[in-house]
Amino acid sequence: MSKYPPIYYSDYLQLDSLLSSQKPKSEEYGHKAHEEMLFIIVHQAYELWFKQILHEIDSINGMFRVEVVDEKSISIAVSRLKRITEIQKLLIEQLRVLETMTPLDFLEFRDFLIPASGFQSFQFRLIENKLGLSDEKRIQYNNIDYLNTLEAAHRELILQTVKERSLFELVEKWLERTPFLNSQSFNFWQSYKEAVERMLEEETKIIMENATLTEKKRELQLKNIKLNIENFEALFDEQKHNELVKEGRRQLSNRSMLAAIFINLYRDEPILHLPFMLLNYLVEVDELFAEWRYRHALMVHRMIGAKIGTGGSSGHQYLMSTVDKHRVFTDLFNLPTYLIPRSELPKLPEELIKELSFKFSNK
Repeated sequence: MSKYPPIYYSDYLQLDSLLSSQKPKSEEYGHKAHEEMLFIIVHQAYELWFKQILHEIDSINGMFRVEVVDEKSISIAVSRLKRITEIQKLLIEQLRVLETMTPLDFLEFRDFLIPASGFQSFQFRLIENKLGLSDEKRIQYNNIDYLNTLEAAHRELILQTVKERSLFELVEKWLERTPFLNSQSFNFWQSYKEAVERMLEEETKIIMENATLTEKKRELQLKNIKLNIENFEALFDEQKHNELVKEGRRQLSNRSMLAAIFINLYRDEPILHLPFMLLNYLVEVDELFAEWRYRHALMVHRMIGAKIGTGGSSGHQYLMSTVDKHRVFTDLFNLPTYLIPRSELPKLPEELIKELSFKFSNK
């Protein structure tokens, strides 16, 4: 006999409450619109998935608030980030269901929704803040602060996240603590810089000696090499890097950027594989939210054309402007700029290779 009292499926899931929470406004006003039920359920499903995403982000942020993040925590964080990406794929696919409703169907109940708007989803604002979207990068909604579109209780929840370190900030600090960048036997910074200089010199030589290139093409390729040199120089000069951070052209600190590059370059080393996966999933989370915003913007354009949104915004134009501007981990997206071929990688000292390998004991 179970030591716990029996529970019924619908009681556990609170189905009576859940299934009675759809209240179409068109019915309330005596103009029943069949499609409004779909509209409500799709958006309620979004909010349920947002709740789960927040649950996962909070757990990951909690793991990274400690001074030393162990391998077990990184492994758990990777699995939970992967779960978030799978939920995001569902969010994107859900738009297909919503698109079975036609623009004329939507017009049957659209006016009943004013001034409600998806922008008022406080859970999505929480997700953005907890991931690390800063106020400086956030695009204003209808020329007003996004906090002013929320109810007082929800505003307080958002303000609480401003006081907490975001996932971006926590990962940045974790990267800054990477112990392998400067050991007694290996200065990664200097070795990497020398490898980059050799690579760029070789690429310049190949371009100059390529007899098949026209002068115009040679000039264009040399210009690209010059841009690459400038990118690397800013990386090698902490002061230049910090200036770019102040200008908003980079987000990560110089040391954390170096650590992320190191992890990507030497990701085949056993102990760096999980950190690489973590960084990779952060990029994927950012990418999938950008894809969701883009698909959402297209869906809104398809539904209302150039009309103003129900909340008073510019509709799809506002949504489209957030696709790129509201990305959080842009520096991780840009990491391939600083990768070099495996053949050019600085050779790691044997003692460092041992540190980067898992150790087993027969005790």
